[in-house]
Amino acid sequence: MVAVEVAVAARATIGESPTWQASEGALYWIDIKRPALHQYIPANDGSRTWSLTSDVGAFAFCGDGSVIVALRHGLHRLDLSTGRLDLLVPPPFDPRLFRFNEGICDHTGRFWVGVMFDPVEAGPAPRKGHLHSFTFADGLRHEEDTAELHNGMAISANAETFFLSHSNEEVIYKFDFDVTGAGLGARSEFARIASDIGLPDGAALDADGCYWCALHGAGRLRRYTPQGDIDREIDLPVSKPTMCAFGGDDLETMSVTSASEGVNTADEPLAGALLRFRPGVKGIARSYTVRAAPTGAYFDRR
Repeated sequence: MVAVEVAVAARATIGESPTWQASEGALYWIDIKRPALHQYIPANDGSRTWSLTSDVGAFAFCGDGSVIVALRHGLHRLDLSTGRLDLLVPPPFDPRLFRFNEGICDHTGRFWVGVMFDPVEAGPAPRKGHLHSFTFADGLRHEEDTAELHNGMAISANAETFFLSHSNEEVIYKFDFDVTGAGLGARSEFARIASDIGLPDGAALDADGCYWCALHGAGRLRRYTPQGDIDREIDLPVSKPTMCAFGGDDLETMSVTSASEGVNTADEPLAGALLRFRPGVKGIARSYTVRAAPTGAYFDRR
């Protein structure tokens, strides 16, 4: 049994995307619906927050003191020193119906970012949106995958497999992956989550090639073997974990974000907290930096 601790009692509406930045000894994460980018420094319990202007679904570092934030109203560049936001690319969808959701950088610095059907007003029938990728040189591109809700992105250590959940379909897929440029290849089903358990949400890979998945609504993390078999589960003190990530100097600490949206916090006081524990296995190093623009230019090439 592992001891799960509260790192930050955040009460996030929808905490997401815990990301370890080793050069700073800091964990970054976002709150989607109370839109902000947060920084947490475990060594001294330091913290910092950058407020954002609309729902934020993902982010990636630029390597120059700025961050790309995927807002409902487009990809923006956030200057961490001033808090200034500059639009890079307008949304490739109707923002009244969709927002960005989930993101990851591959080994070459492409920022992959999914979508979620999340209408501002109730009524429209669910529909699917495209997965996208972004670099400053090539702009924002449609990729050949559509879903109502993208989640669970992870890339294998050898960069040959790309994991991606279609959460509303309760399926985790894996794709053959060509990191040099061709992108996603053949798709196969990796695992399926029973509808009465929870939805497959954010994920992380460990050094054994196992896939850790947050089961949203089930109050647990599940570890899958490379073959897609259930290996073990970690119970959490929150019902809606959203994503997990390895961090710390040894990559042996697991951080987990969670949501308080739709939860009775009187019954679940830790809903929305940032949690951490030592799972007994090491994570793999991930790339978090978007490939820089050679001239500072960027393009919208949908």
